[in-house]
Amino acid sequence: MSEKLYEEAWNFTIEELKKSYIAQNRENEFIFNFNMKYVEDSGDEITISVANEFLKQMMTKKGSFEIVQNKIRETTGLNTLTLKCIIRPNENQNQDSQSNSTSQQNSISSSSNSNGTSSSAENNSYSLNTTNSQITFSESSSSQEQKSVPKKQHSQLKEELNFDTFIPGENSSFAYNASIAVAKEPGKKYNPILLYGGSGLGKTHLMQAIGNYIYNNNPEKLKICYVSAESFTNEFILSLREKTDKAFKNKYRNLDVLLLDDIHFLQGKDSTQEELFYTFDALSQKKAQMVFTCDRPIREIKTMAERLVSRISNGMCIDLQPPNYETRYAILQKKIELQNKFLEPEIIDYIAQNVETNVRELESALEKIFGYEELIGQKLTLEIVKNQLRDIISSNSAENISLDIIQKVIADNFQISVSDLKGKKRDKKFVVPRQIAIYISRELTEISYTELGNEFGGKDHSTIMHAYEKIAEQIKLDSILESKIQLYIRQIKDYKK
Repeated sequence: MSEKLYEEAWNFTIEELKKSYIAQNRENEFIFNFNMKYVEDSGDEITISVANEFLKQMMTKKGSFEIVQNKIRETTGLNTLTLKCIIRPNENQNQDSQSNSTSQQNSISSSSNSNGTSSSAENNSYSLNTTNSQITFSESSSSQEQKSVPKKQHSQLKEELNFDTFIPGENSSFAYNASIAVAKEPGKKYNPILLYGGSGLGKTHLMQAIGNYIYNNNPEKLKICYVSAESFTNEFILSLREKTDKAFKNKYRNLDVLLLDDIHFLQGKDSTQEELFYTFDALSQKKAQMVFTCDRPIREIKTMAERLVSRISNGMCIDLQPPNYETRYAILQKKIELQNKFLEPEIIDYIAQNVETNVRELESALEKIFGYEELIGQKLTLEIVKNQLRDIISSNSAENISLDIIQKVIADNFQISVSDLKGKKRDKKFVVPRQIAIYISRELTEISYTELGNEFGGKDHSTIMHAYEKIAEQIKLDSILESKIQLYIRQIKDYKK
């Protein structure tokens, strides 16, 4: 039976969050990230609603649901409370939105995604299982009834990461064409293949596109495994502890296709490297296809076993560079099409001209302006877009930012010396600012983990990566920490020697 036992607690929670954001001059951010409504509650479940699928995905990515859950549990003292989020019917489909849709159809060749299905999520409902800080979505039966028979899908691969949704340019055409060749004739051409380059340039996209193509275009059942190097390592360690190493070897050495992501994670992990070496040899003998990704050339990874480096280097090694203007423009057009949206050409041109780093930044820019359009209900103009993207554009125009500046600003804020920031002291007084400085350095510069390790007292790649990932996870849950980091970033950008 539907009740409203927690409505007052919900209202209090949202009001407290709002006050916190206003106090930090982040009211607009609050509007974007917490535009959800209380519906009802029953037992230990609170039903809330958001306007559409796009906002649900954005709020999930930002950690908004988890923040609210933790806050309302703190308010009520009930650690068993869970949230159920439904997509409410769009009540604002007026003539303006219909006009936009018509304009979009005239400007874009297709308004469906790569599978030919509409991206509309109206009337779908999703259950949020927030146990152990993990949020999963399960569709309601009414939503499932509206769907056609799903396309054949590999459980480890993302359906949207395919060759149709990848836009090749001068920076990536070689990698794109080589990946297609690998997918069409697995184990025969370019084996192994290593795709390397900076974050957000499409390495994982191409790797999964290879897997999806092979999975959907081979009548015989091929054993395909996509796994990150971190998961491979953890699984190997668990097999040793549980004495199931034989099963682990049988799993990986009998594959037809191995897709191993982010092999730079294996730096310094001698036993895992040895296991991968023997796995590599076993797969090579049976002509199984192997695909690897890395954030740099394989020979630049220190403490990587030479014989493993040699094996991988004997294959096809291809780097991906940041996309040029024409490629960025085409990528934006494709992503706008897939979202069934419309942008004036001058707006697309502005974003393509000013967001130059990688595809992930382009996606972030689109997410922000479409979020503004959804929430405010105002047609996007170039001036609005310039205003909404000023932080993103500013961060991408910070070529003059050096590690020295970042380290000095963070050290000054925490009242410690730069030498302490770069040193090895393990007191919390030094560890926290050091991790923050590493996180900001990765966000504002193109410096690799290895180079950052050298600049922060000779630390290894995995230590730097751990520091970055720890802060990245914390800011999803701690709005105050996120606010402080944004303040430090503004200070760094405004810093004058």
